[in-house]
Amino acid sequence: MKNKITSFLFIILFLTMSNVSFSQEKLPYNSLSRQEAAVINDKGTETPFTGKFTTYKESGTYVCKKCGAALYRSTDKFESDCGWPSFDDEIKGAVNRSVDADGRRTEITCASCGAHLGHVFTGEMFTKKNLRHCVNSVSLDFVPAVLESGRYGTAIFAGGCFWGVEYFLQKAPGVISVTSGYTGGHVKNPSYKEVCTGKTGHAEAVKIIYDPDKTNYETLLKLFLEIHDPTQVGGQGPDIGEQYRSEIFYLNEEQKNIIEKNLKILRDKGYKIATAVTRASEFYDAEKYHQDYYFLNSKVPYCHGYTKRF
Repeated sequence: MKNKITSFLFIILFLTMSNVSFSQEKLPYNSLSRQEAAVINDKGTETPFTGKFTTYKESGTYVCKKCGAALYRSTDKFESDCGWPSFDDEIKGAVNRSVDADGRRTEITCASCGAHLGHVFTGEMFTKKNLRHCVNSVSLDFVPAVLESGRYGTAIFAGGCFWGVEYFLQKAPGVISVTSGYTGGHVKNPSYKEVCTGKTGHAEAVKIIYDPDKTNYETLLKLFLEIHDPTQVGGQGPDIGEQYRSEIFYLNEEQKNIIEKNLKILRDKGYKIATAVTRASEFYDAEKYHQDYYFLNSKVPYCHGYTKRF
């Protein structure tokens, strides 16, 4: 009980000392890879049966890869065997329809940013709603939570064992979900065992989804830099290895600028920052037993804690 009270109090202290205003953050669009841009901006189509979410069955909400707007809920997803994720409904007001360039099909786009999603079809009788949104996986991201309509922010941090980073970030006001996973490497769909060899290039990382009405990227970044040691090279605490390195993965240039500004503040204070700054690439969710690890096991982090630096 004492540990839980202490960890809660440090969040309150952090917010008080930061003197942060939680007015609506103007979220920038995320930078896209070449493959993502070919579909989202240039209205291409990914190869059938190759997308990440074609047969995905987790519970939550699918959001726009480009802007973070909530588009579809998992309860409206169904198997159509068409080769792409299929939904028979969308979140109200989230999707626009227009006549496709071929003059025959109906294109669907994100109502918030205009990102190409795919096409919508009727009359197939797959479900009672008789509607099929055929969506490219590459146009989507996934949040393991039920979201209302609107845009949501994403942050990706690596700072040692993801159990500890997840534990402290989940407690921050405005955070909707924190997913432990692997990123920054060269092996597709790595397992925990593979990442632990240090040979895949991945870092143990967390992907944070937050409500921009209640917090912002800079607030979460500062908290991350105060719950781990950004000066330690090649590990965190007793966990040694490149998979435990300190690294921040930015999703757009605005995030990159915020990161560089705050790391400069710490360097100017005399900290020898080891934290790498890298453009975000594919994020792979860790195995289920890694998610919410400390909360489910009634434990507290052994190599993460709060140290005021700003």
